[in-house]
Amino acid sequence: MASTDLFGTQPAPDLWLVVVTAVAALTVTVPHPLWRVSRNAVTIAHEGGHGLIALLTGRRLDGIRLHSDTSGLTVSRGRPTGLGMVLTAAAGYTAPSLLGLGGAWLLAAHRITLLLWVATALLLAMLVMIRNAYGALTVVVTGAAFLLVSWLTEPDVQAAFAYSAVWFLLLGGVRPVFELQAKRRHGGAPDSDADQLSRLTHVPAVLWLFLFHAVSLCSLIGGGRWLLGL
Repeated sequence: MASTDLFGTQPAPDLWLVVVTAVAALTVTVPHPLWRVSRNAVTIAHEGGHGLIALLTGRRLDGIRLHSDTSGLTVSRGRPTGLGMVLTAAAGYTAPSLLGLGGAWLLAAHRITLLLWVATALLLAMLVMIRNAYGALTVVVTGAAFLLVSWLTEPDVQAAFAYSAVWFLLLGGVRPVFELQAKRRHGGAPDSDADQLSRLTHVPAVLWLFLFHAVSLCSLIGGGRWLLGL
């Protein structure tokens, strides 16, 4: 692929296609049976967020594991306290929404091809750090979908796929925070990211939950406006 194709712009899709992709993303986010499957993609973004920020803050990333129950684990080494650890712990629940917001910005700038290849590159980089078979399979399948759409499909299909993926990240980034809040209300998830952050910073976990909600909902509103051209 020529660099002009990668960094060039593509025609914006019709508004009806943007709306249809939003509905499609909502369809796999709201019903619980479909969410149990589609949530794997959110877990990839969640654990990838932990891993990326760990590296950017100078921590050593030992590996990432993704499980069939849509849970995950990212292990990094470094100081057990401090800003790097706080940012790493905070990155998980905010990563899907922020990735969706970044994707919406690229699509608003008509960079559909660039978005597809950036996503493929991030998934390939993450694959190197995966430490279990299920996690590797999940990342390979997801990366292959982006790669095949980028190489083999027409521009309209690429646009539909890219918009669907970004809508899914924006919408799918909201639900896990509500799920975490519900679990904590019933005494579950005692070692959640919010609770770890509370122990690291002495800031109540409920305030970290508020931050997660704020990031996910603001990203959905801002990214949605970009995607709809408002």
